[in-house]
Amino acid sequence: MTHQNEAPQLVSLTGPTARPPTAQLAVTSAVTSAATARRHVQTLLREHPGAPAHGVSQEAVIDLLLVVSELVTNAIRHGDGLAGFEAVLTDGGVRLEVRDRSDVVPVHAYGTGEIPQHRQANGYGWPLIIRLSGDITIEPCPGGGKSIRVFVPLD
Repeated sequence: MTHQNEAPQLVSLTGPTARPPTAQLAVTSAVTSAATARRHVQTLLREHPGAPAHGVSQEAVIDLLLVVSELVTNAIRHGDGLAGFEAVLTDGGVRLEVRDRSDVVPVHAYGTGEIPQHRQANGYGWPLIIRLSGDITIEPCPGGGKSIRVFVPLD
């Protein structure tokens, strides 16, 4: 895997690991864009038995959907295409996994979450992901590409 930054701060970079037990693994074959990923997550929140339907603030859902959009858009724009998407409801939040076809780890993934100080057209995605998510990991995928996993709290 190619590293653009050699001092990881918030992101752990490891080899493939076993996944923790999850409440519900979402079927994601129809996710091909940020819009379909957002709709998928909204449906998961609305329809899954035990989903935190009424206890979640609108702000928390908006934050979750923003993270979904940024991760999927980054995979499409900078990761040589979206190779997979999963959303899993867990106690207290949603675990997201986005896979792409690039081995390059985004340099901003190691950032502090600070929003760029000067005007520019891009560069805001990773700071938002870092600020709104926790437990961020980036791992190589067998056969190439990478998997980015984040946990977005819903409290």
